[in-house]
Amino acid sequence: MLKAEKITRKFGDVQVLKRVDISIESGEIVGIVGSSGAGKSTLLHILGTLDRPDTGRIWLNNQETGHLSPKKLAAFRNRQIGFIFQFHHLLPEFDALENVCIPGWIAGTPKKQVRERAEYLLDILGLSGRTTHKPQELSGGEQQRVAVARALINQPSIVFADEPTGNLDSKNARELHQLFVQLNKETGTSFLIVTHNEELAALCGRTLHMKDGMMV
Repeated sequence: MLKAEKITRKFGDVQVLKRVDISIESGEIVGIVGSSGAGKSTLLHILGTLDRPDTGRIWLNNQETGHLSPKKLAAFRNRQIGFIFQFHHLLPEFDALENVCIPGWIAGTPKKQVRERAEYLLDILGLSGRTTHKPQELSGGEQQRVAVARALINQPSIVFADEPTGNLDSKNARELHQLFVQLNKETGTSFLIVTHNEELAALCGRTLHMKDGMMV
């Protein structure tokens, strides 16, 4: 489903990624662990097409992403990939429901259909009573669950999560861990999760270790 070969990335004189290979099957939950500076987040951003590698090739659902124009790549990313970051990046002027709907609106999906799916996602995430609340009216855990719903709104093939529990207390982090497993079972969505959290890594079906820009 996702395959990358010989990915390299250099920033200035620092070689951050050194010919990294990775493959993920449909429906997998894969964790990437390693010390700070190992290249985990850089790799995640490249696999998620937010950045381009210096060398190497990436395929997602048999589409080689390096051959797409910026416009086509943005549309492909919007349809095929969901993102969850350590900080939720919700838009403060929109309520929870609207924040979840935004990627669906960008994709051009009928508004009624987008709204119904957003309401469904917020309901299964335990936020059915918080849909009209703006981010500043939500707790940190609630904001992150809104971000999870937003990542899933377009029914992506894979969700990339970069330290998704890094800004949460232990209780909310544990609940989010279980939520990823539940969503994976219910929707079949693949997850690639960069984390320092050993508990979250233990829940992944497979864990990869990075060190000095390489898989070890």
